[in-house]
Amino acid sequence: MHIIEKNKYNQYLSALLNGKKSLCATIVNYTKEKSPSIKELYTQLFQESLYEVGRLWELNQISVAVEHMATAITEGLMNIVYLEMAHTKKKGLRSIIASTQNEYHQIGAKMVADVFELNGWDTWYLGANTPTMELIRLADEINPHVIALSLSVYFNLAELSKMIDTIRKKNVRCSIIIGGQAFKHGNGTTFANQFFDVSYIESLDHLEMFINSIKIEQTNE
Repeated sequence: MHIIEKNKYNQYLSALLNGKKSLCATIVNYTKEKSPSIKELYTQLFQESLYEVGRLWELNQISVAVEHMATAITEGLMNIVYLEMAHTKKKGLRSIIASTQNEYHQIGAKMVADVFELNGWDTWYLGANTPTMELIRLADEINPHVIALSLSVYFNLAELSKMIDTIRKKNVRCSIIIGGQAFKHGNGTTFANQFFDVSYIESLDHLEMFINSIKIEQTNE
């Protein structure tokens, strides 16, 4: 179901590009009142608008400063929305979410972390440019059920491959999921299939399907 009215989306995008944070927040609140689905808000407002911002930057129609500003505004709004999830009942399941080493885009990873939280998981969100060995050290401490790695820039694919190889060589046996805008033209599943117990997640809907598919079997640990 599409919950974002076209005129509201256009108004939000214009406000985002012009740095009008208060107007962006007003539209977010309006959208939340119309539908309480945080996942729909993330995909239909935050994600779609940032994809458009990225497209405009690639076409040299906006500056990198505007792209960074739009990202910062979006992340701030997500943090406000996140407060509504703080009291989700926990299920004893653990996930680590990070952007790949040398990857400086983190909004997608933050969305993934929030979806895990919405589904009752304890989540360790590590943000951008996560050093592989630091992630492995944390995994040794908390024994996660899932590690999620986000990749936005296709040219960093070799870094993601090296990261997965290192995690497996260090005998971290949990499931790994990958996703991000780097795979928007395909090849995510083919890439994931090179490795043991690695799955490509193409959307937040797919992520929830994945979470639900492992929830029962992991709860019994």
